[in-house]
Amino acid sequence: MTPTNEWLSLWKRQREKLKCPVDLNAYFTLPEIASKQLAVMDIGPCSIPTGQILVRDPLYYLGNIEEQPYFQTVPAGIYPTEVCVVKQDEEGDCARYAAVRLRFVDVPAVRFEEALVGNEDLLEMGDDEFFGFNVDAGLACICDKRVHQAFCDFVGQWHKEHPGDNLYDDYFANLFAESFRQNPEYQRDGGDWLNWQIPDTEYHLPIFQSGFGDGAYPVYWGYDEKGEICQMIIQFIDIQLAYGEEQTED
Repeated sequence: MTPTNEWLSLWKRQREKLKCPVDLNAYFTLPEIASKQLAVMDIGPCSIPTGQILVRDPLYYLGNIEEQPYFQTVPAGIYPTEVCVVKQDEEGDCARYAAVRLRFVDVPAVRFEEALVGNEDLLEMGDDEFFGFNVDAGLACICDKRVHQAFCDFVGQWHKEHPGDNLYDDYFANLFAESFRQNPEYQRDGGDWLNWQIPDTEYHLPIFQSGFGDGAYPVYWGYDEKGEICQMIIQFIDIQLAYGEEQTED
């Protein structure tokens, strides 16, 4: 989707509202936030052959070929998929994925700003609100537009060959379970992440749990000091807000 000149003009005026309220660098550099121990986990390559990216729940939304990528693009390439993990605590809560990052250039981000498709109603955006993307199956992925086409082709063919079957229960569940068996750290026994290579392609599509589960989550571009995009981060958990002292007291 190509945004209209009118929309782009409004976007430029509204960019201050699109800034992330927290420093997402901390998620990947600090050992703890709000007394929660953190770890950074590399779950393997993410294929970005065109530089056009969309972030979606793979089971509910990615199968729709009409889903549109963000209007800004990044250099094509293959990038490590980094996950900020809130480690399992003594109260028994499982490890939670607080954020997922792709770094396109090995330079620090000095500003984070929400990624947009180019048709959002910016005039209706209130303070402390975000547009984000919806999760309805507890999973998310970062997907290039060409990989999106390959995903849709695979899903369409799979359903033709397995009429009436469930894509997760009858295909992905075993793959997630195998991911746990091979990489049990920071996963539950059913599996919390999968670096999936789409069959008959060279494309890797990492799929991962979405923090606390279903909901809406923001996606941010990280900009370097020159104002160029150097990162993309999905924020699943505002760690300070979720685990800080004020939340505990409430």
